[in-house]
Formats: sequence, C-alpha cells, structure tokens
Amino acid sequence: MQVVTKLERRVVAAAEETLTRQRQVGPGDVLAAMGWLPPGRITEWRQGRVPDLESVAVVTPARLADALEVFRRWVDSRGLRPSEIEYVSATRDRRPLRFTAGGDPGPEAAYRTHWLAADLTDSQRDRLTTRQSRPPDLVVVIPAKPFTCSGCSTADDGMLIMEDAGPLCMTCADLDHLVFLPSGDAALTRRAKQASRLSAVVVEFSRSRRRHERRGLLVEQAAVEQAEQQCLSDEEVRARRRERDRERREAADEVFQQRLTEQITELFPGCPPARADEISHHTSIRGSGRVGRSAAGRALDPEAVTRAVIASIRHGDTPYDDLLMSGVPRDEARSRIRADIDRILTLWRAG
Repeated sequence: MQVVTKLERRVVAAAEETLTRQRQVGPGDVLAAMGWLPPGRITEWRQGRVPDLESVAVVTPARLADALEVFRRWVDSRGLRPSEIEYVSATRDRRPLRFTAGGDPGPEAAYRTHWLAADLTDSQRDRLTTRQSRPPDLVVVIPAKPFTCSGCSTADDGMLIMEDAGPLCMTCADLDHLVFLPSGDAALTRRAKQASRLSAVVVEFSRSRRRHERRGLLVEQAAVEQAEQQCLSDEEVRARRRERDRERREAADEVFQQRLTEQITELFPGCPPARADEISHHTSIRGSGRVGRSAAGRALDPEAVTRAVIASIRHGDTPYDDLLMSGVPRDEARSRIRADIDRILTLWRAG
C-alpha cells in the first residue's frame, strides 16, 4: 500500500482547491496556498524588488523542489492541459521575472507553466492564459518620510516609484499628469482604470500590519469623469447585484460549514455536536485567515480540520490565554497545556 506523506497531502489539497476555484493552477499558486510564499514577499517579487522567487520562500530550495515534484505527479494524474505564462515585473521596463536563483531553463519553465482544467473550451483557455500573462500594474508608493529623487536629485515628500537606480518623483517618472482616485468604490475604480490609457496602483506601508496596502489609483482625469457618469447611470442595478452576491456567498458558506461540522464529527465522534458547530463556524468565517479559509481547510483535509479542533481546545479548555496574558512566552505556554490538549483529543477520538 502506498504511503501518502504529509507534504503530498498539503500539496494535493492546495492544488485541488486552487484548480476548483480558478480553473487553472500553477506551482506558485500551490506554494502560496501552502504558506511557503508569503503574499507580501510575492508582491515585492512582482514589483521587481527581489532577485528571484526562491529567495523570498520560507523554506529551502530543496524543499520547494520536493513540493514541485509532488505537484508534477498530481498534474500527470489529472490530465490537465499546460499553458506557459509570461511573468514580467511591475516596473516601467517590464523586465522578465526570475523564479530560481540559478535561472536554470528547466525549473524556470516549470514555474511558468500553468495547468488548465481539461474540460475548458478553447476560448476559455485563451481568456485564462491572456489574463495570467497580463503585465502587473505599475506601483506608486506613498513614502513614510521625504526622499531624494534619483532622477532630478531634489528632495520630495510626494509619491514615488521605485527604479533600480532608486526612487523617482512623479515628474521624473512622467506620471505627474495623473490624478489620485482613493479606494472605496470598486465599480468607480474598475471603470476609471479601464478608461485610463495609463494607470498605477498607489500603496502605503502599514506599520501595524507590516505590509504595503492599497490606497487607490493614479488615473487620467478624463477617465475618472467618464467612470463617474457610468456609475450614476446604473447605481440601482449594481445595488441589486450586490445583494444577490451577498446571498449567494452566505449560502455557500452555510454549505461549507455543514460539511466541516460533519468532518469534525467523523474524525472526533466524541466531540459534542454543539461544540463541532461552534468550531466549524469560528474557523470558516470569510476573511478571518483561520484554518477553515486555507486551501487545505476548504478541501476538508483531515490534518487541517484537526488543527482547527486543537486551536479550539487550546483557547476554550485550557489556561493557555491566561498564561499568555500573565507574560508566559508562547512556546512555553503551549508546552504547559499540551497534556490537556492530548487528553481531550483522546476522549473525542474515542467517542
């Protein structure tokens, strides 16, 4: 009997969930879903601020290679269709991005290849490939402090765009004719971007979240005016669509929570039904970032479900939170309550 390793379960769960959601999947998608490629570092790579994707991974290149080998075997078993994607940076020169430190053609091609569902039509495959190959947005930064422009050598405290030589002010970057459109209205933003011949995403570093966050767009003034007129003309229709989308999301979440509850009960028959419902609801809240919203969690991977149950026991049935509040280090606190968790898990597994 073939033994399935923990790595294989994680890779397959991430790949299956991504393929179901996107109808296509690439190596980078899987590694990101597994948490091996942090989203913020991927953004830095897409912006051309790091030399290669491997350098921002939280595991070694050898570990990445192991995961990609599992992914390749999974692809072969699914009969998916390949499509090679062009990856270019979010810089004005749109230079090709590199995945590996050595830049070897074989691994580079493997990373660029995305795999599409076999039942897609030719037109659907073309649309997916075109969307994936589209160059990323130019990125403009709201700086935390004044900077010196590498183009005109003058001090500036306005927006900047990063180039290899250093930060450029909006004038030197030829973006000073654009106007700032703050985030907040998705329809207005989407339409203004479509109407603008040139645009750039504006980001600002958040100290509390330790990452760059989107603040709006730079677009042409005429594009903003056109988008405003379009939004006024169909405001009622968009409101009805938002309500239908909200109802559909709620229905999908309810179905998933029910399936998650059933999986918890199957793995832990001794878990009280009300507690299983509570764990399912807590861990699968949309946007929470908890286990239930991960790729493995959405695939009802037994290991991910077990982690959700352990987290519930840790916070609800042990003095773990009190230990943290009293200043006990996290690792030590977890060590102290490990026996309590193991005892409850044993009881719940036994039924």
